[in-house]
Amino acid sequence: MSADIKLNITPFLVVSNALGAAAFYEAAFDATILEKYTNDGRTNARIGIGNADFWIGDEEPEFDNLSPVTIGGSPVRMILTTSDPDTIFANALKAGASQICPVTVEEDWKIGKLKDPFGHIWEIGCPLH
Repeated sequence: MSADIKLNITPFLVVSNALGAAAFYEAAFDATILEKYTNDGRTNARIGIGNADFWIGDEEPEFDNLSPVTIGGSPVRMILTTSDPDTIFANALKAGASQICPVTVEEDWKIGKLKDPFGHIWEIGCPLH
């Protein structure tokens, strides 16, 4: 591959309610809506958390874009690294997430796992080294 080519990967989470998901991520993770588009009653939004961003969008069954709620779970986990996992984890629970594993120390990480109201799994933590 040429040294001139630059690559970047940005996750895109399909949800059953993009406007509700955007509001959840704002409340839970202090996220910012960087861009938002609504077309034919469906919304896509680029969400910023710290120095990272990702996209969310409403389901589009005709294109096989289905949410974890529709397909019965998600094989993908989002990892949110923060200097204060306890506070961010507690904020997410208050905003409507459900706890899978509490924040605890596992090997070299302080980390907890939760499911957001739209079926996506988040690990919230920080390395201890």
